[in-house]
Amino acid sequence: MTTSTRGTAKVPAVLVLEDGRTFHGRAYGAVGSAFGEAVFSTGMTGYQETLTDPSYHRQVVVMTAPHVGNTGVNDEDPESSRIWVAGYVVRDPARTPSNWRSRRSLDEELRAQGVVGISGVDTRALTRHLRERGAMRVGIFSGSVLPDEGTMLAEVRRAPEMTGADLSAEVATKEAYVVPAIGTKRFTVAAIDLGIKGMTPHRMAERGIEVHVLPATATAEDVYAVNPDGVFFSNGPGDPATADHPVSVMRAVLERRTPLFGICFGNQILGRALGFGTYKLKYGHRGINQPVQDRTTGKVEVTAHNHGFAVDAPLDRATDTPYGRAEVSHVCLNDNVVEGLQLLDQPAFSVQYHPEAAAGPHDAAYLFDRFVSLMEGQRA
Repeated sequence: MTTSTRGTAKVPAVLVLEDGRTFHGRAYGAVGSAFGEAVFSTGMTGYQETLTDPSYHRQVVVMTAPHVGNTGVNDEDPESSRIWVAGYVVRDPARTPSNWRSRRSLDEELRAQGVVGISGVDTRALTRHLRERGAMRVGIFSGSVLPDEGTMLAEVRRAPEMTGADLSAEVATKEAYVVPAIGTKRFTVAAIDLGIKGMTPHRMAERGIEVHVLPATATAEDVYAVNPDGVFFSNGPGDPATADHPVSVMRAVLERRTPLFGICFGNQILGRALGFGTYKLKYGHRGINQPVQDRTTGKVEVTAHNHGFAVDAPLDRATDTPYGRAEVSHVCLNDNVVEGLQLLDQPAFSVQYHPEAAAGPHDAAYLFDRFVSLMEGQRA
């Protein structure tokens, strides 16, 4: 990616998909070029959390909501230390942000962090195209002089694909750190950072959990060195088929029957650890308005999603695994994609979505309480 951070309001820009379709607009954020997988997010709010979610590493995010940036950027809502999206696509950016917490405009933040974007695009048409054709590689090009479309298309097709991408170590912490419990400490959890969002350990800390966040390269010995009451596997980017190391660590945890909870990438890791396959979705689930049913209670939740891969597990029966019987606990009501797994013979479960609700609804906050209950039961 090459970028410049001068004023960009009238600089021409072009978005080129790998199947040859192009969209013309204006530069938004930094000027230059950016490449990644084109995906769309259906959230009408929460763009700051989306931008800073490490799970969006190497993805160009198309916002389906037509008006973006009206609340600006603050210093409280980022989910990590930087913007992770490879590029950003909006239809109608706000001219002036208006919010009591705003510190700067979204355009200024994108420029400051060198993130190339494009505005003035018919994002409805682009989203329909991606729904019909599937997520694909894309390039954003902006500047006063642009290459011809053939040259731009060739560059897009040289970019790496998401299938087969091993990315979690690129976004995870390099050094372990501790998020202390809020109030009285009740439990210790070892959290494997595969691209963790900042709100996730905070949600556990609110419940009296001291969270030891460990790098993606942590071993089972590193996990048990903190004497955990439970182990957590986080969200993250990339193809779960490449995640052999996290799978081996999870199997070590399952063998010791330690209470276990996984979110998003962590759900796919649990699926692989149990012997299920994973596959790439046509265009994925991204946004904060996805309906999921908890099959253990029948309750329907509105949930926050960001995933392009899913677990291939049977919906109609429990499956015998080396760690006991496993079943699908949650399912997406839009397309019957597996949204959660649980073991019936030991304390382990996972969900494919984001119950920390940053951004998003709070319907699934009970899952952190469920994790606490597992640790209470094990201690008893």
